[in-house]
Amino acid sequence: MSNLPPANELHQRIAELRAEHRSLDERIARLAANLDDDLEAKRLKRRKLQLKDCIIKLESLLIPDEPA
Repeated sequence: MSNLPPANELHQRIAELRAEHRSLDERIARLAANLDDDLEAKRLKRRKLQLKDCIIKLESLLIPDEPA
């Protein structure tokens, strides 16, 4: 038996992560206009990449394994 959460929970979590990813995109765009806070922009970009990696991992869990 698999220890994976149900597919509907995975879909919900992916949607939440995508929303946060879009939100970070908007915040980064606003910070780009204000070059005074370069450190914050780098922190947000790093978080955005972490979110993208997490989204990709969760999406891969939704793909069924093909028998060899």
